[in-house]
Amino acid sequence: MIQRLFLTLTLSLALLASPALAQDRGRVEQAFQRWLEQTVWPMARRDGVSRRVFDAAFSGVTLNWDLPDLVPPGSKQSVPRRQRQAEFGAPSHYFNRGSVDGATSVGRQMARRHHAVLAATERATGVPGRILLAIWGRESGYGQVPIRHDAFQVLGTKGFMSTRAAYFTDELIAALVIANQGHVAPRAMKSSWAGALGQPQFMPSNFLRYAADGDGDGRQDIWGSEADTIASIGNYLARHGWQTGRDWGFEVIVPPQVSCTLEGPDQGRTVADWTAMGIQRVGAKPFPASELRGTGFLLMPAGRNGPAFLVTPNFYVLKDYNMSDLYALFVGHVGDRIQYGMGDFIGRWGDVGKMYRSDIAAMQRGLEAMGHDVGGADGLPGFKTRRSIGRWQEKTGQRATCFPEPGMKAALGR
Repeated sequence: MIQRLFLTLTLSLALLASPALAQDRGRVEQAFQRWLEQTVWPMARRDGVSRRVFDAAFSGVTLNWDLPDLVPPGSKQSVPRRQRQAEFGAPSHYFNRGSVDGATSVGRQMARRHHAVLAATERATGVPGRILLAIWGRESGYGQVPIRHDAFQVLGTKGFMSTRAAYFTDELIAALVIANQGHVAPRAMKSSWAGALGQPQFMPSNFLRYAADGDGDGRQDIWGSEADTIASIGNYLARHGWQTGRDWGFEVIVPPQVSCTLEGPDQGRTVADWTAMGIQRVGAKPFPASELRGTGFLLMPAGRNGPAFLVTPNFYVLKDYNMSDLYALFVGHVGDRIQYGMGDFIGRWGDVGKMYRSDIAAMQRGLEAMGHDVGGADGLPGFKTRRSIGRWQEKTGQRATCFPEPGMKAALGR
């Protein structure tokens, strides 16, 4: 077995170093340069980008073959069996001790350092400073995480040969417009490996829509200006519908008589109604009186195998920033720790989240065949999948847990 693995590795390395592969990559690089000239330049010119800026943006730029999800011309897209993300591994990993404590402690320092701009942004947008800080901390470690990728190389590579080429081509054009407007020099435009820009990690199109000037210098500098970063995050959330005066959500205890199948943003009811059903805040704390008449939604990210929450519409505004339940939950939780000194969740995450996405997708297809709406067979256990599992469990006389488990594969897999 070891000899076979060694032989496979040796052959793979030989292929990577082979002249034929180098020639293939050379042809793709040439095609990339033609694509920039024949496809990207006409699009950029229509959007007012000058030739000088275009040439500066792509001076010396070649394809980045190390980026994920690439489909070189002439090849077929392949989907690996292991498709892991923090969101869909064990949920507890998202709230590891280092991430939570680090974001909290540095966030408190930043709250003191940037008190004035946080207060001004909260007055202008209605978004609490603790939420602005928590997003800033999650996205770029309060600007301390280096952002090293060349935005034009990343967006160019992904626009030319990624699984979402059209999307990244549009973002590439937006990046050229940013440079043409003088916000940042082309060679200084740094991004993540996915093309997200600066400290708030805005995609270029979002920069053009939501970047704000927080320090009054007439520019929107989300790379070097902490004030602009804070103001831009606040502007983004406000324009996505943040409701002033409402919280993001509360950890709760869901009694056995309240089904986990009631989870989801399409099954809202007033907080007072939820309490009448028996749902209580942890620690026997009362809900704020101002929240009782507002709409709340049940959130159970690990079904019955983890903490539960009543969230407000503001939780889903946080999801507009990053479409992950755990991301929005992390932001709200860290914000509460920064401002109120909140401790860990009272509920404990169970030992879940160790299944292949392909296995979950098979279960989703089985549920779809039964008539359930799982939100698509993508291998990701979102709220529609969770509650569909719970409804199937209830229909078959089982206790509803509302989360995929290995033992379900035989009954649901397709």
